[in-house]
Amino acid sequence: MSQSLADSLPGKGGSGLRVWLKSSAYTRRLLLGEGGDPWLGAAQFLAWFSQAQGLLRPDVAVVEVGELFDAWLARHPELRAELGAKRRLSYPLRRLLELEGPRQLLAEVVEAVIANLRGQTPLVLAMPSPKHWLLHANQLAGRSDVELDPDGIEDAAMYMADLLRSVSASPVGGVLLEEHPDDAQMGETDLERYRPLINVAHHYRWSLALRPRSSGVLESPVLGEFDAVLSRDVTAAPPVSTGVDVSLPLWAGEALPALAQGQFYFAEVPANQRPEFVLESLARLRA
Repeated sequence: MSQSLADSLPGKGGSGLRVWLKSSAYTRRLLLGEGGDPWLGAAQFLAWFSQAQGLLRPDVAVVEVGELFDAWLARHPELRAELGAKRRLSYPLRRLLELEGPRQLLAEVVEAVIANLRGQTPLVLAMPSPKHWLLHANQLAGRSDVELDPDGIEDAAMYMADLLRSVSASPVGGVLLEEHPDDAQMGETDLERYRPLINVAHHYRWSLALRPRSSGVLESPVLGEFDAVLSRDVTAAPPVSTGVDVSLPLWAGEALPALAQGQFYFAEVPANQRPEFVLESLARLRA
């Protein structure tokens, strides 16, 4: 049984979440070497994942769903041609997410990880946001100049919602949607276009978290339907919890901001960071 993310969030009645890490790039390099691929099968993934969890001891267990699909395409490059078979903006993502191989692997990974966690840590499925994944899938299909439109983004959310339904039998703790790093330059993000995905998460009673890259989402009433926001600049209004992104000061060795009520720390670990410094820095977060 997976623990619900909301049960751990400060401000939501929980107190167990202090440090949320994005660390897959770092732990892949450290534990598997440059170019190491943990997605060869559920057993291989669990071996890497459990070792990474034991090393960093984060308060949230994260499975990077976007990385799973990227790794699958890297091993099956012939499938890229299928992504661009139709000109419709949302087709590359639709074709990518309906591939049976990675969907089956995701289901096996989720089942294995939940059994390994034994309900002690919430399992969160981290995914590119519909806007981000729509753009990325088109780039994978070889389309360099893509103009995103609201209908295409809503279609992307619908295809992602279908992917979540494929693991609905498992007690997932939450879902994280991550915007593109350059989202602030990509125009306004309309969270209402994510509605199919939001509704599915609510239907299964899975917590929802968002990692925006611009402050524009603060104006959206839809933000109140999320349980947590991970950001350096955006502070969510209660009862939404805020994961204060301290990646920049943490790795620069600078002073960390004090946490206010309903807040916790979020940090992305650089892939090439020194292991000793990573452990020292994480100890600062937990102090």
